[in-house]
Amino acid sequence: MKHYLVIIFGLQFGMLFAQEEQLQEAANEAKQYVASGNQVLVDEGNFPKAEGEYRKAIAKNPVDPTAKYNLANAYYNSEKYDEATQRYTEATKVASATKTEKHKAFHNQGNTYMEQKKYKEAVDAYKNALRNNPKDDETRYNLALAKKMLEQQQQQNDQDQDNKDQNQDQDQNQDNQDQKEGDDKEEKKGDDGENKDQQDQGDQGEDEKEEGENEKDEEGKPKDDQKDQGEQGEDGEPQQKQPQRPQGQLSPQQVKSLLEAMNNEEKKVQDKINAKKAQGSKVKTEKDW
Repeated sequence: MKHYLVIIFGLQFGMLFAQEEQLQEAANEAKQYVASGNQVLVDEGNFPKAEGEYRKAIAKNPVDPTAKYNLANAYYNSEKYDEATQRYTEATKVASATKTEKHKAFHNQGNTYMEQKKYKEAVDAYKNALRNNPKDDETRYNLALAKKMLEQQQQQNDQDQDNKDQNQDQDQNQDNQDQKEGDDKEEKKGDDGENKDQQDQGDQGEDEKEEGENEKDEEGKPKDDQKDQGEQGEDGEPQQKQPQRPQGQLSPQQVKSLLEAMNNEEKKVQDKINAKKAQGSKVKTEKDW
């Protein structure tokens, strides 16, 4: 039994030793890849090739913050700020990261946020850097600058919001004014249409009235011409209208009166003649010279 226990412990120890050797070998290879990436950037400035070397190092030794930190710096120098922020965050979370390494990662992460004008995130990053190294004056200066920029940004945002609200109010007032003017135009248009309809109805009524009067004229029964049918007498009965005579022609009554006058004159003359006959004829004498 004891022999079996010795064999088991021996196997476990051997396995652990082998794992330690593998991890150490992987760490050494990771360091070589990191060194190769650094050399490529310094000598050639070849970012894609250096990025490949750093990725190989991370794959070999994921708990080493060095490759992630160097890769983040490469992204930062290439202005790939989102990728840089991600790698800096990874560098601060790995198991083997020391306070010094975390301080550098947070500090550079703050610089990345500053480039993106994410001042609130930059303030938080610099604060985390100072927690790992409170004596770093550069980080303290960057934190003060980030706070100042954040304050200005907030003031600008407030001003922009006020301007936006004011513009919205003006637009709303203009919309209300346009709506009111549109309603007034529609109301006026409706009134004009109603007045036109009433005028058309009035004109139609006048036309019908005139047409009716014309029909009455044709029938000979207009109200205003009732006097042509005869004046009313004292008894209220309408007098028969005398027929009109041609101009210059005497009426029968006038002819009768004229004949009677002529007969009377003729009678007077005849009476004078008869009276003279009764008295004798008077002889006319001639004068002697």
